[in-house]
Amino acid sequence: MNKIISSKEAANLIKNGSRIMVGGFGLVGSPLTIIEEITKTNVNQLEIISNNLGEPGKGLGVLVQMKKVKKAIGSYFTSNPDVVKAYQRGELEVELLPQGTFSEAIRAGGTGIGGFYTPVGAGTELAAAKEERVIDNKHYLFQPPLKADFALIKACKADELGNLTYSKSARNFNPLMASSAEIVIAEVEEIVKAGELSPEEIVTPHLFVDYLVLKGGGR
Repeated sequence: MNKIISSKEAANLIKNGSRIMVGGFGLVGSPLTIIEEITKTNVNQLEIISNNLGEPGKGLGVLVQMKKVKKAIGSYFTSNPDVVKAYQRGELEVELLPQGTFSEAIRAGGTGIGGFYTPVGAGTELAAAKEERVIDNKHYLFQPPLKADFALIKACKADELGNLTYSKSARNFNPLMASSAEIVIAEVEEIVKAGELSPEEIVTPHLFVDYLVLKGGGR
């Protein structure tokens, strides 16, 4: 199976109402080529699981401006004023998770764990509507796992099979998200022949990756 597709083909896989994990911390490690292509489609009502929703007019921020995002789950949305305004206007539903909880919930989704208890957020507004339990005289909140229909991730290099390597902090949430979605699409800087990557540098094995998109949009 040839895993290499264009950014347009990748964007066309996304459907109305899809739940999508998107890698990145700010714009670092975010699959900007694929996101840009999604802005050209007619999809809407998207549910985005990402640390943040880009920046004004950049990355996922464009999807927010175009009102294509129905709900966002993540940790740090205030870096984009457009997200705050959309929420205040009632155009966007937001579910805030502490960053460690967010990361662990994605990992739980990928490993088949049915959720976990965490003390983070207990006694705050983040505890609203969540199951609470006292363990060793300490209050804990139950956090379900996070899974998605698609994961759009960014890697540094891939081989033709789909094995991935990452560059420094651009790695962030990408490997976790690669394990927690039904369909994983990786945007990469470079694609090399199978066997050219050292096993020691591979972070995400090819079995987790369904499609590869070369940065810039081409095959």
